[in-house]
Amino acid sequence: MGFLKRGALAAIFLCAASGFANAADRAIIVLDASGSMWGQIGGKPKLEIARETLRDVLRSVPADTELGLMAYGHREKGSCSDIELIVPPAAGTAPAISQAVDGMKFLGSTPLTAAVRQAAEALRYTEQKSTVVLITDGIETCDADPCALAKELEASGVDFTAHVVGFGLTAEEGREVACLAEDTGGKYLQASDAEALTEALTATVVTPAEPAPEPEAAPPPEPVAEPAPQPVPEPAQPEFNFIPEVAMAAGGELLKDAGNAWEIYKAAADGSRGAHVATDYNNLRTSLEPGDYVVVARLGEAEAEQKLTIEAGRVYTPRFDLSAGTLIVRPRASEGADVSDAATVQVAFPGGRGLATNYGETKIVLPAGEQKLTVKLGTAEVSETLQLAAGQTIEKDVVIGVGRVTVNALYAPGGDKVDSSSLFVEIFKAKLNVDGTREQVSYTYGPDAKFDLSPGDHVAVLRLDKAEAEQPFNIRSGEAKDVTVVLDAGVLAITAPGAKDIKVFAAKKDIQGQRKEFGYGFDGAHQTTLPAGDYVVVTDRRDGSPVKETPATVKPGERTELNVE
Repeated sequence: MGFLKRGALAAIFLCAASGFANAADRAIIVLDASGSMWGQIGGKPKLEIARETLRDVLRSVPADTELGLMAYGHREKGSCSDIELIVPPAAGTAPAISQAVDGMKFLGSTPLTAAVRQAAEALRYTEQKSTVVLITDGIETCDADPCALAKELEASGVDFTAHVVGFGLTAEEGREVACLAEDTGGKYLQASDAEALTEALTATVVTPAEPAPEPEAAPPPEPVAEPAPQPVPEPAQPEFNFIPEVAMAAGGELLKDAGNAWEIYKAAADGSRGAHVATDYNNLRTSLEPGDYVVVARLGEAEAEQKLTIEAGRVYTPRFDLSAGTLIVRPRASEGADVSDAATVQVAFPGGRGLATNYGETKIVLPAGEQKLTVKLGTAEVSETLQLAAGQTIEKDVVIGVGRVTVNALYAPGGDKVDSSSLFVEIFKAKLNVDGTREQVSYTYGPDAKFDLSPGDHVAVLRLDKAEAEQPFNIRSGEAKDVTVVLDAGVLAITAPGAKDIKVFAAKKDIQGQRKEFGYGFDGAHQTTLPAGDYVVVTDRRDGSPVKETPATVKPGERTELNVE
């Protein structure tokens, strides 16, 4: 399976799109919106590359193509059920899909198997031809088997196909998700660098399906000829002439079924890598035409390269020593806690290839040498430097030392919990800066907001529309704490038929005779959350009638409905 070539990311969408249009079936794009999409390729977050690529490619999809969008990991951290069909499959949905992706958060886990299953079911794959295009930068993290699902969908579907686009996956990770495509007759394409993704943006033309070839005419009967003399048998040729071997270290045990990749290139005139010939995995046995080649063995972040000349009639079994070791990291929020799937594990490794980013328990093959390990969870991080020898395996439990805080808001003491996705939750350090401000450490939206915080004093500040309140708290390492903030607010719902605009002011004027404004609405209706107190509602009618002022009182935890005639 080859690495992504020029324009290949766009090509798989265009290939799928042209198939949709010609076969009159429907398809769903399943997008990985997990937190790992903040990882970078070539200094640019993968989520931004995905947004730009989708935006450009979707412009090329025919208007009558029925296309939908499903995402996972975009609403909450650590949830294996955070899967949503955001745009149902329908014609003309390209703008809606682009808009949805542009506004999406990226913060959760990777339940890709369940997401593909739900997409197939949404397409009624047991009744009609269906296609799913999965874009993922990680492997399954929710105890599911994508390969088993692929076999199930292929067996029970009318004509089901899954295409898989891998963002920056290692060869080993690619093998874990490629089966979704290979077992359903689809394509697996691996994007190994930012250049391949950026160049994909230039592909804007959908390639039409090729017409079926004309049937060939029956060949004329061959004339009867005298029996030809039988050729002398040639010496038997070997079935394979290239059988490479790979090991972690010189003199070390050979690897079998390790998930390693083999990349084969024609050698350029200067001996560098020329045209790509093939990519394969694990225990390679193949035959190469005579000529000069460059062969690269890869496993994880390590690689070894050799130049060789293939001659006819000879068998080659070169050994590749990766000079690499294995690092296993288990991040834990606090001493004795379970491994945290939300923790970010970053390793800056030797060889000039940059930074590897993973999430949760991490097992990674790295070039031998000095490794700079950084583990992050919430607002805390731990760093250290390790020396990894060729053939060595280092296992580490890294304790980050954070506490978990769950923040909610009440409209009034003992009242209803605020269950609105518009609730804005910010966490600040309690200590004031010299200018009187506080340093923000994290934020999110919605109820049951969860934060992993470094030990110390903090302040939670919550806002809903025009209501705001704060609550100081302290958190210790390993502690789980609920923080509840009382907004002392209610809801004011205004109906004013015929009004072109509605404005809400405080009832009391300041020393300058001015009233503080608390928001506005249009077209005869306005609803907002306000601190408890007295207000004046000012309505301006479309028919030129005099501006009207109507008093209103908002009580904590209550809904006030005001009808302005």
